[in-house]
Amino acid sequence: RTHTMAVSHKDVQDYYGKTLQKSDDLQTNACCIGEQIPAAHKKILARIHEEILTKFYGCGSPLPDGLTGCVVLDLGSGTGRDVYLASAFVGEKGKVIGVDMTDEQLAVARKYVDYHAAEFGYSSPNVEFRKGFIEDLKTIG
Repeated sequence: RTHTMAVSHKDVQDYYGKTLQKSDDLQTNACCIGEQIPAAHKKILARIHEEILTKFYGCGSPLPDGLTGCVVLDLGSGTGRDVYLASAFVGEKGKVIGVDMTDEQLAVARKYVDYHAAEFGYSSPNVEFRKGFIEDLKTIG
């Protein structure tokens, strides 16, 4: 079982870290969202760095209202689009933690931490990105 998981993790890391370079490279449409993006989300997405948006491979952003001051955990955060979206919703006193196992995705996400703190008018970042496996949160470093 451990060997199978290791092979599976490696395959996923290679796909998201090396094969995919932009959203158009996705080899499936299984994650297409059928509903419109809420207006509040669109306003924030317009402020998120273009590289983050270009490399978004997710299935939508199920973020509810009323997150001000909360702590949000994004599992499989990739390059951080939803982390940065949540960052705006939780505000400067909230916190968002993104977890991903792919070095290349995390490198892109981390590159824009200070950019988004400044973009949202925060005195310091309210996000962090950690490497680990979402099915075993003890692996988070």
